[in-house]
Amino acid sequence: MSLKLGVPSKGRLQDQTVDWFAERGVTLERSGAGREYAGRVDGVPGVELALLSAAEIPRELAAGRLHLGVTGQDLVREGVPRWFDALDELAPMGFGFADLVVAVPAFWIDVDDMSDLDAVAADFRSRHGHRLRVATKYHRLTREFFRKAGVADYQLVDSQGATEGAVKNLTAEAVADITSSGATLRDNHLRILSDGLILRSQATLFASRNANWSDADRDALDDLRRSLGLPV
Repeated sequence: MSLKLGVPSKGRLQDQTVDWFAERGVTLERSGAGREYAGRVDGVPGVELALLSAAEIPRELAAGRLHLGVTGQDLVREGVPRWFDALDELAPMGFGFADLVVAVPAFWIDVDDMSDLDAVAADFRSRHGHRLRVATKYHRLTREFFRKAGVADYQLVDSQGATEGAVKNLTAEAVADITSSGATLRDNHLRILSDGLILRSQATLFASRNANWSDADRDALDDLRRSLGLPV
């Protein structure tokens, strides 16, 4: 058996991951051609490459089916309960930056922070007969953030599409969404609350604590760490 490294299977995140390893003398190569979702790692013996969606990698790491994986911190913290018991962060990679934020309609000029949102939520229910709706893909992180901010009178609305369009489409009154520049939120006439930052995220190399680590796997990890310039 080989140490299994999971990396994103497509898109810009895959390209940046390949470049990050290559800059450190480690080449990631897909096996065969076309839709083959396995590969090899040149420069470090005993490491096998698995190509998965970035969203699948946290689950596979937590289950121990991957030893290592590259994915977003937001996906790990959302997808893996008590992630710090299951995973170790080996290296933030300096790309894939995104913020998870709370945003409200731009015309809510009196709503600047989470305490203002709490007041609006209480008033909203008395006026409309249902809780203020917050659209998000990040239920765990949003719920915890709202709890710490003391906001209780709301409901989460699942959004697996374009979350920033939920307010315009009248399916929510606010959103908790991922953004890199804020431009898409502004284009949809949304404004980030002054204290509405839930999480700053970037692509990170994680190690699974739940994987079956043989002595050969640990040796391969040490070799990979040396090649990447990480502490052993």
